[in-house]
Amino acid sequence: MTAIERDAPVVILTGAGISKESGLHTFRDADGIWATVRIEDVATPAAFARDPARVQAFYNTRRSGLLDPAIRPNAAHVALARLERDWPGGVLLVTQNIDDLHERAGSRNLRHMHGELLKARCVDCGAEPAWRVDLAPDSRCADCGSTGTLRPHVVWFGEMPLFMVEIYAALKRCGLFVSIGTSGNVYPAAGFVAEARAAGARTVELNLEPSQGATLFEESDYGPATEIVPAFVERLLRR
Repeated sequence: MTAIERDAPVVILTGAGISKESGLHTFRDADGIWATVRIEDVATPAAFARDPARVQAFYNTRRSGLLDPAIRPNAAHVALARLERDWPGGVLLVTQNIDDLHERAGSRNLRHMHGELLKARCVDCGAEPAWRVDLAPDSRCADCGSTGTLRPHVVWFGEMPLFMVEIYAALKRCGLFVSIGTSGNVYPAAGFVAEARAAGARTVELNLEPSQGATLFEESDYGPATEIVPAFVERLLRR
């Protein structure tokens, strides 16, 4: 790849493709999560208002799956933690994923733009407690004492993703933008490459196959994340 100054900030976007090799289902594959359940039934504010028990059950199943001991960070997660640790210019890791595999691998400068599965959120007081057990419609908020006000800390369709001001500011400063394991059809994340290019950054796509926005990237490499991401990090650090 083209040489990048070692003091240049790096922004990395990750999607479901990076966690698939750890055993987590993606959303938009032919056999993904949205092929088995309707978005309108479990992933909108209206769905939660209409049937909170159903929505909680959906996320309870996903939470327990994430906590299965067999689900662990893979080589791609570990490589990105290494890049954050060793890159002089600093790395901001932005993930669309709601799992905690980046954290488990050692990433620290991390923003979950779509929320976190292992947290709840109180719609009354805004508390975001860690949550590793089932949520129920009558679960109680320990911060304000309200009952029935806790929801998954997940950004649903129709809601604004988190940390957007900070992310766009980082895109305007970065010297390198890397997109990993994303479909390229979910906005606003799909527009990050255009923001980075407009700011003069190099842009790289690492994916199993070309995304819908593949032509917007100056460089690309395709294959399993556990192979191409560690190789990319190794090349970048050597340069």
